[in-house]
Amino acid sequence: MICFPNAKINIGLNITGRKPDGFHIIETILFPVELCDVLEFVEDNKIKGEYHLNSTGIKLNVSAEDNICIKALKLIKKDYDIPSVSIRLHKIIPAGAGLGGGSSDAAHMLKALNKEFHLNISNKKLQKYAGQLGSDCPFFITNSPSLAYDTGNKFRELDITLYGYYVVIVYPNIHISTGLAYSQAFIKRPESSLEEAVRLPVGEWKNVLKNDFESTIFPKYPVLNNIKKQLYNMGALYASLSGSGSALYGIFESVPEISRQFDDYLVWQHKA
Repeated sequence: MICFPNAKINIGLNITGRKPDGFHIIETILFPVELCDVLEFVEDNKIKGEYHLNSTGIKLNVSAEDNICIKALKLIKKDYDIPSVSIRLHKIIPAGAGLGGGSSDAAHMLKALNKEFHLNISNKKLQKYAGQLGSDCPFFITNSPSLAYDTGNKFRELDITLYGYYVVIVYPNIHISTGLAYSQAFIKRPESSLEEAVRLPVGEWKNVLKNDFESTIFPKYPVLNNIKKQLYNMGALYASLSGSGSALYGIFESVPEISRQFDDYLVWQHKA
């Protein structure tokens, strides 16, 4: 079984409060993009133990035991009889970038196990499993544009599209801890309704859609603000930090000429 866990971008992100347990209350729109990892596994009764993991591509600084795909496997094995598997994960989506790569790997692992071993688990139940692995993991079960709210663990699908636009993602080789980003975040009332704003023409988004993390992340990493400005200089209709960063993206009407300033960064572009 082979699958391609995709990334996401955040269109707008409002940090609106904090719960008694310390978790922040947010609202953001999660939008899937086709920047993908590669995840493959096969049944393998010759290996010792429940799994063998081979990770290639971008290096992950975690043990196999702590890899989120293995956590997904072990979670589902508690309730279902799944044979030993050999797993290969080829990482292309950078970690600490705000692109949801790890969450997507976990969700796609759950979906692939369900399909390969005919477990007949409903999407609703898969989402419950995914929710135990990360707040945005359930989004990747349905993988449709969605409003994420509460602590980012509740979702409502939205009928929005970027069909015909070009999306450019720039990752400047900076790893940003999500926990640290939230600990420094400001809480404020949003200036506009996220759902109403996103239904405006894309060219108007820059006037109404904000990512609240930018106010604390940009002063610490000025290069990120410079990249955002450069995306606008290249003709982006809208540009933003994704999640808590450090990846930024721009949305263009036509194929952009990529700036030479991005030569040392990971740059991905695709027509939606």
